[in-house]
Amino acid sequence: MKLQQVMSYTRRALDDYHMIENGDKIAVGISGGKDSLALLHALSGIRRFYPKSFELYAVTVDLGFGIQDFSKIENMCNELHVPYIKVATDIGNIVFKERKEANPCALCAKMRKGALNNKMKELGCNKVAYAHHKDDIVVTMLMSMIFEGRFHTFSPVTYLDRMEMTVIRPFMYMNEADVVGFVNKYQLPVAKSACPADGYTKRKYVEDLLKQLNRENPGVKDRMFTAIENTLFKPYRNED
Repeated sequence: MKLQQVMSYTRRALDDYHMIENGDKIAVGISGGKDSLALLHALSGIRRFYPKSFELYAVTVDLGFGIQDFSKIENMCNELHVPYIKVATDIGNIVFKERKEANPCALCAKMRKGALNNKMKELGCNKVAYAHHKDDIVVTMLMSMIFEGRFHTFSPVTYLDRMEMTVIRPFMYMNEADVVGFVNKYQLPVAKSACPADGYTKRKYVEDLLKQLNRENPGVKDRMFTAIENTLFKPYRNED
């Protein structure tokens, strides 16, 4: 997928849900994975012509495993003229060695978000852009139904009262396969996850389940997403 196509999907989400206003300072959480790098590229491109002016910051929370090399990502940010900030933490050691969590994902996510939020407040950001795409939104809905018994998923826009911060998800219309195609086409510098739990989570189980459902019932993922839009997202959508 070409950059223009990615920006088109991203622009549609920004407009449909009023994600950006004049003067916004937006942090993009850069994990080192394909999704956040693609989102940063899209927002950087859109920034040049979007009718509402905004600033971008790229922020990485380093879990402290000492395996990921973020130097190429920093070079990419320099090329995009986006300030790159790396937050050093000891989260990996705390979760896996000190606490020895049997189910580490929840604690790790909470600590990562805390470190990211603190840095964003320090930078003066009022919004954070997460790179959750269509597949993420549908998988989260399925996880909620299977493990919690409720119909729930990420919202396009979420205001966090305690942090006085707004979360936006500009990649909500992007398919994961298109993100992969874009990253491969432009050879973005993905820094592979160093997490010991990577690939062994409930989320991975449900991701595989969704892929199987979509293979056996072509289009089922898009139909699920439409159900989510019509049921959960409709109150927030700009219908102008």
